Amino acid sequence: MKIKVLGPGCPKCANLYDNVVLAIKELGLEASVEKITDLGQIAAHGVLQTPGLVIDGKVVSQGKILSVEEIIRLLKS
Repeated sequence: MKIKVLGPGCPKCANLYDNVVLAIKELGLEASVEKITDLGQIAAHGVLQTPGLVIDGKVVSQGKILSVEEIIRLLKS
């Protein structure tokens, strides 16, 4: 599983990244988590509001900080 957190490096983006890491640990998943700060790459994903969350190439959230529980639900679906 490949997960990307998209954002310019703001505190909201860091918070989402931390929540993703916690969710992965809680589920015991094998996944890579990458921070994408390049605005060109963020735009290429079609994300207009940061932070954005991409799971296996699909944008699943943008413009808000998801809780660990919300991320777990996304990872399970």
